[in-house]
Order: sequence, then structure tokens, then C-alpha cells
Amino acid sequence: MLIFESFFTSGLAQISYLVGDSKAAVAAVIDPRRDIDIYLQMAKEQGLRIAYVIETHIHAEFVSGAQSLANRTGAQVIGGRSDEYRFDLRHVSDGEVLELGQVRLQIMHSPGHTPEHISLQLFDTQQGSDPIALFTGDTLFNLDVGRPDLLGEGSERKLASELFHTLFDRYLPLGDRIEIYSFHGAGSAGGKSIGDRHQSTLGNERLFNSVLQEKSSEEAFIDTLLADMPEPPRHYARLKKLNVGAIEQWESLSLAPPLSPDDFQSLAGNANMQVVDIRSILAFGGGHVPGAINIALRNEFVSWAGWMLYDSRPILLVGESTEDVHQAITQLYRIGLDDIRGYLHNGITDWQNAALPLSRLQEWTVHELNARREEPDVQVLDVRSPNEVANGRVPGAKHIYVVHLAEQLDKLDPNKTIATYCGSGYRASIAASLLKRAGFSDVANTPGSWAAWNAAGLPIETS
Repeated sequence: MLIFESFFTSGLAQISYLVGDSKAAVAAVIDPRRDIDIYLQMAKEQGLRIAYVIETHIHAEFVSGAQSLANRTGAQVIGGRSDEYRFDLRHVSDGEVLELGQVRLQIMHSPGHTPEHISLQLFDTQQGSDPIALFTGDTLFNLDVGRPDLLGEGSERKLASELFHTLFDRYLPLGDRIEIYSFHGAGSAGGKSIGDRHQSTLGNERLFNSVLQEKSSEEAFIDTLLADMPEPPRHYARLKKLNVGAIEQWESLSLAPPLSPDDFQSLAGNANMQVVDIRSILAFGGGHVPGAINIALRNEFVSWAGWMLYDSRPILLVGESTEDVHQAITQLYRIGLDDIRGYLHNGITDWQNAALPLSRLQEWTVHELNARREEPDVQVLDVRSPNEVANGRVPGAKHIYVVHLAEQLDKLDPNKTIATYCGSGYRASIAASLLKRAGFSDVANTPGSWAAWNAAGLPIETS
């Protein structure tokens, strides 16, 4: 009997799959995340042997768990044909079949997102001789398609062309009834704007996926797809390089050591140390360790940690609880940020009880921001992406995307009060913490930011 399990990883918005046959007691895992215990536990519960670990492509969004899972289970690692891989795996070609009892997976070469990308047609003998589903990897999502621009180096149009042929010549002819299972959901930067559904059909995507509507010509498809493509997250290039080599295997993920305020302060004094406060933006504004950057532990934490933190520098954490710290460590581990030196025991409470210095941020409502935005000693700073700003901004606001703020501090006047805003206040708090760390003494964040500004009906500048 067919066994089919999906595993959604929040934050990353990544989906992996276990598929197999209960009678033959054999299974394959497709695109596993780095912390692999979830697959081992499922296989144990179902009485399955994991025979294959399949990589649909060389991942850029997360550290792959394929090598680790294969080492723990003896499974064979399967991947598309590429000279970039520097670890032991079986390269497969279009049309090859992986047998899993009455279930089988047939390889389909599906370049476009990456050159080596493979998709997997799912067959079940109990449901006829035709494929019943397609694992699309990062090629086709609900209401979106995979990005062809992540490799850079001028390969965008070539990959977009290959994506066009994969979608229109290979996928859609399979028929509208075919279920599709993609590997990212809404919130992932693997597409422009991925939809909410984790499962769809080719028929549904033919009707409602706007990218598939642009079929008048290959050139029109390419132009539409590449237009207004958001900037790739900074850590994607690093992870892509990591995933082609031998990845360090951890038997289990352990909590970093708790540190006393004095020990924490001593380590935080190292200029190379990254102090990350994962508390809410309001808690951070009320008082934080000087020099800390605020990346609040919300659903978008792992994405912004990838953008703002460096794998070459160690990390210290400040959180509300050990549970929050462990969750943060797990998410950092998934994107290859492993050098966590410790966390502040009992959080900011122990710090303040030890009479150690606290730094603070002003926190303005949107009404305060509107009332003060024209004052000569106030500079309003919009830290949203260029695509967001194009749809309107606070009148008179200066724009620096938060991911480039550290390199453009010279564009700001340190003698003015810098009031930051973004879509909700989350990225604005990251930006404000960067400014404080850089020595800007008078900084304000705007909780609610653009969402609250619009809700209040305040003036908007468009240009």
C-alpha cells in the first residue's frame, strides 16, 4: 500500500516527502532538511527501510540532510547529473525508475530553476499504469514557478528558457488531473510570490498560475518571469556552495551553553561576535545588550538571520526562554549557522539584575512618526525592498533596503534622530539595531510601520 507523508518546515517554508510501499517496507525521502530525526522516526513508526534519499537539485535555501540521512540508514543518495557534486551519489538520467515495491518513481529531467534539476513522477500499481502525481521540486509551485536567476553569472535567460520548455513541453502534457507536490510554500524566496497551498494539480495551475498564462512566446515568458525579480537572499549563494560538498554530520542538535551575564559580556566584547536578540521588537526596544542586533523569533526569523548573519563569525543569543533559544539554534542550524557560543542565562533579567548597561530604542506610533517627520532633526528611513517602495512611501522618507544598510551608513546623518519603518516593524527593528550598533545614538523604530500607516489613512508619497 502506498505510504505518502509530507513534512513542512516553518520559517524555511520548505516541504520534504517520504513515499514508499508498506507491504515491501521500503521508502524514499525527497529533499530532506538537515535535522533528520523526523524522517527516522516516521520510518521507524511505519516499519520502513529508507532505500533512497533523493535530491531534486542543489539547494540554495537550506542545508540538505541527504548525506546525513544516507549515513544513518545506508540509503543511496540520488541526484541529477552535475559535475558540481563533490560527494558520493548516484547520478540519474531522464526516464530512469526507482522501484519501491508496488510504488515507483520515474525521473524527469526538468531544468530551469537549476540545470541539473529533476522531478519525480509517482506511479502506484493499485491506481493504474499512468502517473498519479508529480514531485516538482523547485520548478513549479502553487501560483508560481521556480526562480531561474539564483545561479547568476548571466545564466538567467538560458535557465528561464529551459524552464519554459520544462513547464509547457514536459509538465502540462501530463494532463490536468496530475497532482503536483512542490517543495516550498508561501513565505519562501524560492519564487516571486508562492501561493498558500502545498498541493495542487496541473489543471489548477494551468488556470490560476499567472506565469503559465504567458505562453504566447518563449521570449514573452522569459521577459515576464524575469521582470521585477526580487534580490536573491544573501545566504543562498553560500548554501549552494555548501550543499555540493561533504556536509558536517551531527548526531543530534544540542543546546548551546548558558552564560552568566559577566561571561556573556566578556564574549560579546569580541568585535567579531554577533550578538543576536531574538525577543520581540517591543521587548528589544525597551532594553537590550549594547551592540545586539534584533531578529525576532517569528516565522521570518530564519530568512532574516540568513540575510543578516555571517557563517564566518560566532553567535551569542538572547531570548525569553531556553525553549526559544533552542528553536532559534535549530533554525540557524538549518541554514548552516552552527557556531553558537552560548546564550544569556535567564535572558535580559539576569543582565539587568547584574547592573550591566542597557541600550534602548525609541518606539514611535505611526501618528508620532507623521507628526515629527518634517522636523529638521528627524530623518525618516524606509528599509523595505525596492518593489515595496515603488508602491508608495511615507512622504519625505529616505530609502535604504535593510540588507544594504550596513554598507550605506554614510548616507545618514548621525546627528539626527533616525526613525525606521518597514512593512510591519520587524525589519525596521533590525535596521534600528544596526544603527545603534554603528553608534547612532538617537534611533526610533515604528511598530506596525507601513501596515499601521495605511490603516490610519496617513498621507502617501508615490513617485
